Amino acid sequence: MENLFAAIPASLPEELFEDIVKTDSMRIERIVSRGHTTPENEWYDQEESEWVMVVKGSARILFEDGMYEVSMEAGDHINIPAYQRHRVSWTDPSQDTVWLAVFY
Repeated sequence: MENLFAAIPASLPEELFEDIVKTDSMRIERIVSRGHTTPENEWYDQEESEWVMVVKGSARILFEDGMYEVSMEAGDHINIPAYQRHRVSWTDPSQDTVWLAVFY
């Protein structure tokens, strides 16, 4: 058994991405952010859909279509269809933001 909150480094110069489960048709990933954002002028434009949940902390996701931003707190989740361009515009710099992402 493993714990979603275990093995988070004290120093986190870059976001931490770790596959928890991976099959041919689906991937579950733990992401840990601490003030990290998607680099300016870069967008995620993924071939697969992504269901993502903030398990701990808080964040904001900016969607290119309509340039609208969604604020997320612990327990909030959203489904992002394939090819919907988006970026992480803010994560709390004072605490870990732990995400659970399911790509399908």
